[in-house]
Amino acid sequence: MRIPLYQVDAFTSRLFGGNPAAVCPLAEWFPDATMQAIAAENNLAETAFFVPQGDGYLLRWFTPTVEVELCGHATLASAHVVTRILAPERRSVNFDTLKAGPLEVKRDGDLLAMDFPAWPPKSKPADPRVLAALGAWPAESFVARGRTLAVYDRAEDVAALRPDFAAMRRVEGANAIATAPGRDGADFASRYFAPNYGVDEDPVTGSAHCVLTPYWAARLGKEQLKARQISTRGGELTCTLRGDRVTIAGHAVLYLEGAITV
Repeated sequence: MRIPLYQVDAFTSRLFGGNPAAVCPLAEWFPDATMQAIAAENNLAETAFFVPQGDGYLLRWFTPTVEVELCGHATLASAHVVTRILAPERRSVNFDTLKAGPLEVKRDGDLLAMDFPAWPPKSKPADPRVLAALGAWPAESFVARGRTLAVYDRAEDVAALRPDFAAMRRVEGANAIATAPGRDGADFASRYFAPNYGVDEDPVTGSAHCVLTPYWAARLGKEQLKARQISTRGGELTCTLRGDRVTIAGHAVLYLEGAITV
């Protein structure tokens, strides 16, 4: 059987930037083990699979090792495939998900805006083993839905981090968002590390901004924020806090179109 495969660079307007995601539209679900094997073979931060449901789609995401509850860049990539290739007449697309509920993505010209949940961090210190594994102690730390949020004083401090991924893997489920005030027009900067999920450093992480948006909105006293993820590939996001939801917007670029034989 041959199934379509698209690879899309998300949260960037330039090829070879942002976060690459694989997108596989399906007529019906494959067994979980098959989808996980495809994601491992693709060896990208995430592979998204979706099947038709009414006027929208059911959507799932897999890293090379596990299925995840929410993935922003692969949702953006999936919306790009739907609104640019499969149904270019559409201005929006609705995805339903197993753990994150309904997610709507709207297209405005070249920009795609996703409606995601807000996950404000809790005011309690993170696991010191995770903070130590980051390689530099943050000014403060929080926890949000199992994610460590480590806040540094400067974007340069975040850029200089060289985490000990082996040490982080020894802490079950550990993953970390490192963030600091932004520079050069960005309100804040960040990096994201998830070695327990098969991704040492994720180039641009939409779901991390479900945590970052409410944190920085409260700290800066503004609801709309310009965000920059300062990985090697780098990415740009526009984030807006709307009560218990966030809008996360960005661009996407098609890199590859082909087929998988299974």
